[in-house]
Amino acid sequence: MNAALRTTVTILAVAVAYYATAKVGLVLALVKGQVTPLWLPTGISVAALLMSGLRIWPGIALGALTANIALGTGPGATALITIGNTAAPLAAWYLLTRFGFRPQLDRLKDALLLVFAGALGAMLISAVVGTTALKLDDVIPWHEAPAVLSVWWTGDAMGVLVFTPLLLTLPRRWNAPAGRLAEAASLLVVTAALAAFVTTTQLRLLFLVFPMLIWAALRFQHAIAAPCAVIISVAAVMSAAGGHFASGGLLATMIVLQAFNGSVALTGLILSAVTSERNQAREAIERACLQLAETVANYQEEGVRKRLGRVVPPG
Repeated sequence: MNAALRTTVTILAVAVAYYATAKVGLVLALVKGQVTPLWLPTGISVAALLMSGLRIWPGIALGALTANIALGTGPGATALITIGNTAAPLAAWYLLTRFGFRPQLDRLKDALLLVFAGALGAMLISAVVGTTALKLDDVIPWHEAPAVLSVWWTGDAMGVLVFTPLLLTLPRRWNAPAGRLAEAASLLVVTAALAAFVTTTQLRLLFLVFPMLIWAALRFQHAIAAPCAVIISVAAVMSAAGGHFASGGLLATMIVLQAFNGSVALTGLILSAVTSERNQAREAIERACLQLAETVANYQEEGVRKRLGRVVPPG
């Protein structure tokens, strides 16, 4: 497959993935079928740009356009929202690459860049543009604009924080013994069952998911912590759509829901990055100690050879 065809296929794949996840996300929308607290397409868009480069941006625009046309808003609002949905991931890509972000997410710096530049900073663009478009199209009144803006912004940001680490982790090969594979599978199953329980029960037991998330981050880093965070966040959003996170209004519900989702995402993301950084430092120290030991051994061996060479054989 030549480069041009490969790029075209990638663009179409990004567009399809954007549209498909948009349809899934809008099932859980909390603002008149328009705004969801976990917008997965942003996570796909940022990850695709980081993995494939700027050349795939038409796929983001095409996916956003088809998803927004399906919403039934006016042409002007559709165009504005599409522009915002395309510009935000592009801004995230620019900021992350500008400041030396590494997709491996193996440094604390990378985790913080994803949080503040890729999620909170860049996604404000789509939230502002999208909320303005909904108001101009008379979908929402002015007094609802702050709540819609907050939901849109945090939803896009959570899409990046929750979904992008998962997508950046998937291409990596993971060779592990059967015991560790069984441990990882058990972690995912238990996390899913626990998340389904704590997000639907009337008891305030949300904290119970964090030991599983910490276990995943310490033992497996992003490889398992990222899917655990996705499982927990999706369960929380589904619960919110069912009314379990209701706290007396849209804005109050969003504060509770996104505070929980944000805590989950940050715990998995930052703890995994710090653990990876610590492991790299330990491995670097071990390599340096091994090289030093080899150098000392070689020096001693050379010294022995020189001393033996000076010994005069008996005549």
